[in-house]
Amino acid sequence: MALFASAAVADSVTERGERFERTVEKDGQRYALLGSGVFRYMIWTAYAGAYYQLEGETEPQPLSDVPRRLELAYFHAIEAGDFAEATEETLRDSLTLYEFNQIQEPLERLNQRYRDVVPGDRYLLSWDGEQLRLELNGETLFEDDSAEFASAMFSIWLGERPLGEGFRDALLGQN
Repeated sequence: MALFASAAVADSVTERGERFERTVEKDGQRYALLGSGVFRYMIWTAYAGAYYQLEGETEPQPLSDVPRRLELAYFHAIEAGDFAEATEETLRDSLTLYEFNQIQEPLERLNQRYRDVVPGDRYLLSWDGEQLRLELNGETLFEDDSAEFASAMFSIWLGERPLGEGFRDALLGQN
């Protein structure tokens, strides 16, 4: 029994009690975990996250066309409006005005689809090479086929000016 338990632990990582599988299969594609970490905002430990790329793509490519996934497990309740406001503000700050204008329409649609979260809820942002999806606890809330919008969304956590550099580096397996 102990051997089975240690094998299960080897197949996943845990961040502040939140478990993330080392490999995930979805729609015939296998994704490998590159890194995981915990995002802290001011004095709060906000959420744990894990970043995956298509199996075999071991070099981090969070802003490319490589299929990828970002899973976030929340430790505190957050209102949908706060997600929308933070998403828009972060993208405005990190993109040029031209780039922001190019993604404004899908951003407005996405911001209408956010839902409130409570501790234990998980948002998943994924790009399968053709479709960007936002899911909450396994339910698809939003889909879009723009690779540019997908890269913009992933840049919030994994870009040059992310919400947190330490969190980005942990997700990319660089610390």
